[in-house]
Amino acid sequence: MSIALEPLPFPPYRELGNDELNARISAAKQELGSRLLILGHHYQQDEVIAHADLNGDSYQLSKMAADSQDCRSIVFCGVHFMAETADILVNRPEKLEERNGHRVGVVLPDMAAGCSMADMAAIRQVESAWKQLGEVIDTEDLTPVTYINSAASLKAFCGRHGGIVCTSSNAKAVLEWSFAQRKRVFFFPDQHLGRNTSLKMGITNDQMPVWNPHEEEHGGNTEQAIRDSRVILWKGHCSVHQMFQADHVQSFRKNHPGIKILVHPECPQEVNDIADISGSTSKIIETVRAAPAGTKWAIGTELHLVNRLKKEHPEQEIHFLSPLVCMCATMYRIDLAHLCWSVENLVQGTIVNQIIVREEIAKWSLVALERMLKVSK
Repeated sequence: MSIALEPLPFPPYRELGNDELNARISAAKQELGSRLLILGHHYQQDEVIAHADLNGDSYQLSKMAADSQDCRSIVFCGVHFMAETADILVNRPEKLEERNGHRVGVVLPDMAAGCSMADMAAIRQVESAWKQLGEVIDTEDLTPVTYINSAASLKAFCGRHGGIVCTSSNAKAVLEWSFAQRKRVFFFPDQHLGRNTSLKMGITNDQMPVWNPHEEEHGGNTEQAIRDSRVILWKGHCSVHQMFQADHVQSFRKNHPGIKILVHPECPQEVNDIADISGSTSKIIETVRAAPAGTKWAIGTELHLVNRLKKEHPEQEIHFLSPLVCMCATMYRIDLAHLCWSVENLVQGTIVNQIIVREEIAKWSLVALERMLKVSK
């Protein structure tokens, strides 16, 4: 079937039905061939994932895209910080040299697809906190660590100050590396991943003050609390994982004997402490895939992923841990209409919603990311 690929301004795409959108996306993909990579994060809607060339976690997707020899355009069905990381890795100097200077265009189908956690730590706030901390402790003894779920400017901050990036998979290894370099860690933007990882390393809550960027003096802490710290946590969280509660765990255990609780380490400590297994999105998927038929799970992570696992594993009993709907609203902004608009513009030689990280930010971000790569080997 021949599909017209005449580009339209975005609004008319909303008037198209899913069947037509699917057909037009497929036609555009066929036209662009291996020059295009559509990346689909695990939390995306199923109809978007159906068109993805690669599925995975944010860092994993960017790394796989950077390893592609043919790719000349990326459409990242994720959120803003993910597209930034893709631009940094895919267009780093050695990759540009391999492509004779050709830059891969990275497109975010909807620029409003952000991340509430990443937005909880602005670079000006982190720089202000660093300056204030320097009035109490020697910041030469402080390693800044930013979660991959953060703006490129924060990754660059870590690169410039001897710090590093972590993922939920390698957070423990990154913290061990950090303590081998210096006495303390400044961990942002997610307090729960930092706390849950540190607790498993023997660091206690009284050694982990929480820095509130909206408090005028010392992030709401005493000077003594900062001097006694091992890990200074940023007051940030994931709005999805923050929803899960210890009561939800207890309810499932009471009503479903033999059920196992599987959660993401972005969940609060009171949930993480009593779960059977805590791990990254990849670990959650791998755990379910490896489990025998008849296993019962209550899973504390994003709703779309839990529903997809439930559909893929009918031989197991899989539940969403919260009684409330809990999905990544900003990720949900990427839909078939935005995806179709993005790829049809590429067919016409137009890049819409291109994400370009400034050269200086990209350079220092890459330093922090490369430190993580060495730690994770």
